[in-house]
Order: sequence, then structure tokens, then C-alpha cells
Amino acid sequence: MSKKPRTAIVPTREENFPEWYQQVIKSADMAENSPVRGCMIIKPYGFALWENMQRIFDGMIKDAGVQNAYFPLLIPLSFMAKEAEHVDGFAKECAVVTHHRLEADEEGGLQPAGKLEEPFVIRPTSEMIIGDAMARWIQSYRDLPLKLNQWCNVMRWEMRTRLFLRTSEFLWQEGHNAFETAEEAREDALKMLESYRHFAEDYLALPVITGEKTADERFPGAIATYTIEAMMQDGKALQAGTSHDLGQNFAKSIGIKFQGRDGNEAFAHTTSWGISTRLIGGMIMTHGDDDGMIMPPKVAPYQVIIIPYLNAENPDAVIDMCETLKTDLIQKGIRTKFDKEEKEEDVRASDKMWGAVKKGIPIRVEIGEREASEGKLTWVRRDLGKQTKETCLVNQFVTQAHDILNNMQNDMYERAKAFRDERITDISTLDEIGKYFANDKGGFVRLDVKVMNEKGFEDVMKTHSLTTRCMPFADDGKMVLIGKAY
Repeated sequence: MSKKPRTAIVPTREENFPEWYQQVIKSADMAENSPVRGCMIIKPYGFALWENMQRIFDGMIKDAGVQNAYFPLLIPLSFMAKEAEHVDGFAKECAVVTHHRLEADEEGGLQPAGKLEEPFVIRPTSEMIIGDAMARWIQSYRDLPLKLNQWCNVMRWEMRTRLFLRTSEFLWQEGHNAFETAEEAREDALKMLESYRHFAEDYLALPVITGEKTADERFPGAIATYTIEAMMQDGKALQAGTSHDLGQNFAKSIGIKFQGRDGNEAFAHTTSWGISTRLIGGMIMTHGDDDGMIMPPKVAPYQVIIIPYLNAENPDAVIDMCETLKTDLIQKGIRTKFDKEEKEEDVRASDKMWGAVKKGIPIRVEIGEREASEGKLTWVRRDLGKQTKETCLVNQFVTQAHDILNNMQNDMYERAKAFRDERITDISTLDEIGKYFANDKGGFVRLDVKVMNEKGFEDVMKTHSLTTRCMPFADDGKMVLIGKAY
């Protein structure tokens, strides 16, 4: 009987994927559950990742002519009531503020007091309050298009939560654009979806399928919802980002109207679009292995970590070489960490090595006394491990570091894409859906959209806890993908 390989994460993905996911986050020191039910604390390393993602995508949307703004956390209940269909989709998740102060009770505790004349909803999304501002700001066709975005937190009172993937409070960006014509709005919704695809695939190494949601999965109040769908290593789907063509539905309910070119009054055509911190969860479940996180180099908080191997004879030479290497890499625009503790004897180099592995830092550099005396270093690519371990001259590594990172980024994407494509199965009948998922098989099935109209389709979907993911653009909307989802 062969000995089971030792892994840094217990359990492994195969043994218990949900628990493996939680342990990866804990081992990478990215986040933890908070005292507030269903909410999370994003720790510095996890937030550094989010900051990098935010910085990159914020630049992309500004290039698209979108301006950042900020709107209130609290939304008057009367605003929400203006769009019944939209609110109905969030009603069970809304957290409501009804009082404005606390008072001490007879037992020395605190009780809410000062009941508000009108309750406020903590924003689950901001279409209504941003729309209210748009209705004031837009008077003429000359005020269009108006493209706004805000980076903020939102609250959706989830019953079952999981760090990053689904929490009661999470961070996101929400874009809200208004246009003169229906054609401009549809074009914008698709354009922003393409921005999401570009961001997911080219920066997060996360292969996605672009398409339109089926009617039952459409955003409440939208006339069309477009999505990027990703597949995790357990074969489940993750909705990684959505863009909605809202038509004139929201404009009519809120009063976003303008004087048109013909002098007549018209309602604006609006869109909304958003991605959130759940993308971090998607990255973990797409790229992580049984030793922990693997960070895509383009968004990693640190792209290179330098670990010194010291002894009592000549530690200064090693430290000086590490410091010089760090400076040289930073000058080349490479995010670099020199893992030097104030009391080096308290932290073993092997512990630092495993810490870097679990955090998923793309390249690990090791320098000991022998390497320092020869002007050399040893480097390892996190995604490939020991099979890429190489010793070379320091200057040689500095010269090729960008290429190593780019190769890793591309390889991570291609591996994830191959994994996904191998697990998409074409079927032709309703009966085959049940057979495919009967043994809790992961992956997606792809079939003609007409099957959704067949009797018994909803029963099969409910029996196996399935959802339609999207009608891929690549199939001209004639096929639909089905799978289990987070």
C-alpha cells in the first residue's frame, strides 16, 4: 500500500472540497468569519488582493468613460416600493433600519428607541437611489450618456454563507449607465460584459463563458441579463459577473426622463453591471491545490518572495544579497517581498517556505550562504513546484522574471480552460439530464434551448438542484448550459 502524499491543506480537494476551500483561506490568512452573523473580516493579505483587482478594473471602466461617485448606504423604503418587480427579487434578503438611537433599559441593557418615521433599507443594490439622482441630473439628451460607478459594500441577508462566495455583507462595484436609445443601452450592457470577460480571463486567469441568462434567471426588472460563467474544480458553476439591460423599466418607475432631439419628452434606457469579492472565491476554487492558494501573477499582492537561508557564519552576505535583489526587482515593477524577520532565529526558513506556498505567491526565491558566495539564487514557480526548481545567476533571474510570471499567468489560464472544456458534455434529450447528474457528477451539460419547454423539465432541474447557467453567445442563443451552482 503506497503512502499518502503529505499536503499542507487537510482535507484535500478530493476528500472534502467545501472544507478544503475554507482551510485554504485560513492558511493563506486572507479572511475570517466576523462576530456579525454571515459577515466576514477581510484580512490585510486578502484585502491587498482585492485592492489590486479594484485598481485594475477601475482603470478599465474609466477608460470606458465611466465616472466614480458615491451614494448613501441607506435607501428610503418608499424608493424601493417604486419598483415592485425589482424589490421582490431582494425582499427576503433586505436588512431594514427602523430606529435611530439606543436607550438604557431598567436592567442596564440597551434597547432601540426613536422609531423612524420611514424605515431605511441597507442597500442590497443601488438602482433606486442612483436612479433618483439621475432623474435630477438628466434633463436633456445633451446630458446623455451618463455613466456612473461606485465601489462600496452591500447587504443581502443570506441564510447560508461562505467566505467570499456568499456573505451577508460583501464588497463590489456597481455600474449604472443611462442612454438616449435602446440600441446604445444594449451595446453598453454587452460592452461592460466584455470588460468582465477581459478582466476575468486576462488578469484572474479565470476562463469564463459569456452568454445571456434565461428568463427565470434574469435580474429582477431587467429585459436582458448577460453573464460570465466559470467552472470550479468541483464541477460547479460560479456566476462571476453580470451586466443588465434594464430597458426603460427603471427609468419609468423612478422618473429618469429627458427632452429628446425632437423636443418631446422621453424616458432614458439604463443598464447596470457588477462584480464582487466572490471573484476571490472563484480564483481560489479554480486555481488552488492541496497545498493552498495559487495566485495569478497579475493580481498577486506579492509576485516574488525572497527567503534567506541563514547560518551563524556569514548571515550579512545573504541578507545584503536579498536586499539588493528586492530593490532590483521592484525597479522592474515586480511586487516583491523579502521575508526577513527581526529575530531570524525564531522563524525557520522551511516555515517561511510553506507560508509562501500556502499564500500562493507566484515565485519563491531561496538564497543561502553558498548561493550568495556564487552570486546565484534558486527559484521555484508556485503552480508547478519542484519541477521548475532552478538555480541561476542573480542577474539572469532579474532579466527573466517578467517572462516567468507571464508564462505562469498563461499556463494557469490554459490549465483551467482545459479542465472546464473537458467537463462540458453535449446531450440531446431531457432524460439525459437526469442520467448525467444522477451520480452527483460535476460539470455542465449543453443542449438545445427547446428542451426547456418540454414537460418535466422543471421537475428534473429541481430533483437534481440544477440551474440554467446561460445561453452562450458562441451558440447564437440556440443552446443552453445547465449545471449545479454556488
